[in-house]
Amino acid sequence: MTGSLSLERVTVRYGTSTAVSELTESVGHGEWVGLVGPNGAGKTTLLRSIARLVPHEGKVAIGDADSAQVSRRQLARLVAYVPQRPTLPSDMAVSDYVLLGRTPHIGYFSFESSHDRRVCSSLLERLDLSRFASRRLGTLSGGELQRLVLARALAQEAPVLLLDEPTSELDLGRRVEALELVDELRREHGLTVVSALHDLTLAGQFADRLVLLAAGKVAAAGSPAEVLKEASLGVHFGTKVRVLRTSSGELVVVPQRTR
Repeated sequence: MTGSLSLERVTVRYGTSTAVSELTESVGHGEWVGLVGPNGAGKTTLLRSIARLVPHEGKVAIGDADSAQVSRRQLARLVAYVPQRPTLPSDMAVSDYVLLGRTPHIGYFSFESSHDRRVCSSLLERLDLSRFASRRLGTLSGGELQRLVLARALAQEAPVLLLDEPTSELDLGRRVEALELVDELRREHGLTVVSALHDLTLAGQFADRLVLLAAGKVAAAGSPAEVLKEASLGVHFGTKVRVLRTSSGELVVVPQRTR
């Protein structure tokens, strides 16, 4: 199954409020698209609509499959979602939590296979969590839990990976490390990644394209250099920013004090 993603006039309403309005966008197989924008712009709602966690109008297609026409189990084989605030059973062991990511691949009356355990063990190692395999979730730090949630999502081996602020609990070094791992796995397995990130510099460093959302609509879309413009960011984020380019060509977004 190809990991291409197509959104056609996707609209999400909460009562009389419209969180996402007739949004049309496509993400190519193996592409990383970053969703940026101020709080309340619709980033999380859009990700949740793709994962079919909130009702929406319009059409979401993963490859040739209409997400509305597949079962929850089938959808879990197509889309893995990392929420901002996941449910984390404090008494569950780390290894068992990651194994939950293999559920879509295990028959209803079957048990996990040696392959399932190898997939999970490999991810724990790559995310530097192997030493915690037998620990309970309630004993881990916020950063360790965030890496664990990412490991569970990657264990699904779905072609589309949705990330909602996946590094908010991590320190700077761990943020870069986690995103580099996602990028590495994306290239290895042809994953299609859609992420919401508050850190505009990191979003520009890792995403192939950025989509700037404002009030549930696309305000700008294109390469990081096309979207990360001082004037546009100033308007939508309500503060002055500087966009600098490093000697290696990377863009850095720096907020400026107003007083």
